[in-house]
Amino acid sequence: MQALAKRLDDFLSGHTLLSIDLLGFSSLRTYAPRAEDLSSQVLNGITRRGKYLVWTFGNGIRVVLHLSQAGRVDTERPAKKTRPRGAVARFTFSDEDDATDAPDATNGKDGQDGKNGKAGKVANRAVLVREHGTQRKASWWILAPGDEGPLEGLGPEPDTEAFAGLIRTSTSGRRLHSDLRDQHVVAGIGRGWGDDILHRARLSPFATLRSLDAAERERLISATRSVLEEALILERKRTGGLSEAKLGGRFAVHGKFGTPCPTPDCGESLRRVSFESYEMTYCANCQTGGKVLADRRLSRLLK
Repeated sequence: MQALAKRLDDFLSGHTLLSIDLLGFSSLRTYAPRAEDLSSQVLNGITRRGKYLVWTFGNGIRVVLHLSQAGRVDTERPAKKTRPRGAVARFTFSDEDDATDAPDATNGKDGQDGKNGKAGKVANRAVLVREHGTQRKASWWILAPGDEGPLEGLGPEPDTEAFAGLIRTSTSGRRLHSDLRDQHVVAGIGRGWGDDILHRARLSPFATLRSLDAAERERLISATRSVLEEALILERKRTGGLSEAKLGGRFAVHGKFGTPCPTPDCGESLRRVSFESYEMTYCANCQTGGKVLADRRLSRLLK
């Protein structure tokens, strides 16, 4: 999300919003302010908070976008009129760097636009939000100034001292994997990076913060920072939006059940714990001292 926010900011910041086409009617979670309140507003910038993209406009109104698991964004220049499968919304902007410099469609000779060369037309660009999965969970909010909406109550960012302090002092009895993917505990990690972080820290996903000694806590802090820093470097190589249907290639262990552990000189096959709607990947040799964690899917097969 950090790298995506930067790419979208470079693509849209300083441009004037021309229209919002709501293509997935269950995706917009607010009714006020209205989408019309953003018409002709200049986008000041796009940032990230946790897993949310935060778009801030000149009148102080913000659009907050959460892509969930299968949400993606496509950048379009010029903006398209199509409605592909899974389309959620299209945000269309002017193609001018500054709204005050937007061309007048009738300022050219005989009604021709002096910059674009076509009558009544202004070049534009857009971002299309769409979903590749069957579960429609990508959502967005239009927030008035001072309204935090879904951002309220998010935990600290993983690269902050607040997060490090939490890890060093917490007596949580929840499983580490549960704490890392809880956005109210730490914002922005989730299941995939949680698997990779715990693997690098050599910690069982079923361990608890309460059970960790000081050295293990420091390993967890270090692993969190290094895994996410490396991920950001990789993501910055991407161009445009985030349009791929699947993004699993980013991870070291997440989603790679049955493949060899990437730790040098390990060679054990990665294992998984399956839950109703997701699974967790780990190495028994590197993380649990050889212990195989309880897996509901395996338990059902053995009955």
